[in-house]
Parts: sequence; structure tokens; C-alpha cells
Amino acid sequence: MRLLALSGSLRARSSNGAVLRSALTFWDGPAATADIGALPHFNPDLDGEDATPPAPVAALRTAVASADALLVVSPEYAHGVPGALKNALDWLVSSGECVSKPVAVITASPSPTGGDHANAQLREVLRMVSGEVVTSACREIPAIGPKVDPTTERVTDEATLADLGVALSHLAAAAAPLTP
Repeated sequence: MRLLALSGSLRARSSNGAVLRSALTFWDGPAATADIGALPHFNPDLDGEDATPPAPVAALRTAVASADALLVVSPEYAHGVPGALKNALDWLVSSGECVSKPVAVITASPSPTGGDHANAQLREVLRMVSGEVVTSACREIPAIGPKVDPTTERVTDEATLADLGVALSHLAAAAAPLTP
């Protein structure tokens, strides 16, 4: 089973990047991370029936289409979804690659809420693009700072790692019946 991960943080050393890298260790199969930082701002004029999408958009759509499941890991900015991630999802609205695709949403934040606003917004957007949000695979990780080792850029908190393992196993179980 192929997994495609999307990170809502473009920062090189972000705690959400550490969560994403740590979560991927629990996936039994090929996994890739999409480069959403290269996407142009969404513009419907570039996405009409006769339009050829920009190369980074075509690459994102191809990656999503070839994945058996999606993992979205994101921080929360100003009680919402980071702009770069929302932009990437906007490019997927009309193209159909997310239809019936199992999706897990994990948000991590230094706050005690674990990015609950962004998590709820991401789930809603992903449902709108007809992704199958796997509720049992979604997580909100509070107080992420001390749970990450900045030198290895990985989660080191045992309880958080165990929970990430459970989340990824739920995502894999949701994707398994869909895999030929």
C-alpha cells in the first residue's frame, strides 16, 4: 500500500515535520511526502476544462491518485489551516483524486489543544473533496515541543509514538480493502 503524506508546515525543522517523519516509520509500505511549497496560488483560470495545470499541480495530483491512503500532518496557525496546505487542497477540489481515498489528519501544537481548530477544518475540507476521513486514525497532539528531539527531528515521547502507531494501523486497515 502506498501512502502520500502532506505536511502543513514548510519549515525545515518543524515539530510537525518531526511528527510526520515519526509517523511514517509505522507505515508498512512505500511512502512519499508531497512538495506543496512549489505549488502556485490556486487560480481557477489555470484549472479550467481546456487548461493544462502547472507542473507542480500535475505532480501533486498524480501523487495523490497513485496513493492508496493520505496522511495530513499540520500545525495550526491563527486557529486555522496553514495557507500552503489549504492551497494544496484547493488544487484537489475539482480533480477527483481524493474520492474515496482513506485520509488521516494529525495536528500537533505547542498549545494544550493540539491544533483542534485546524484538525476540524482539515477534516471538513477533506470530506468536501470526497476523501474518506478515518476518524480512528486522526489525532491532535498537544504540547508537542518537549515530545520532539531537535537533534534527531523525531518524536521521542513513548506515549505519542505508541499513539502514532495506532493511528497509522487504523489508516492502513482502512486502505487495505481498497488495495488490489
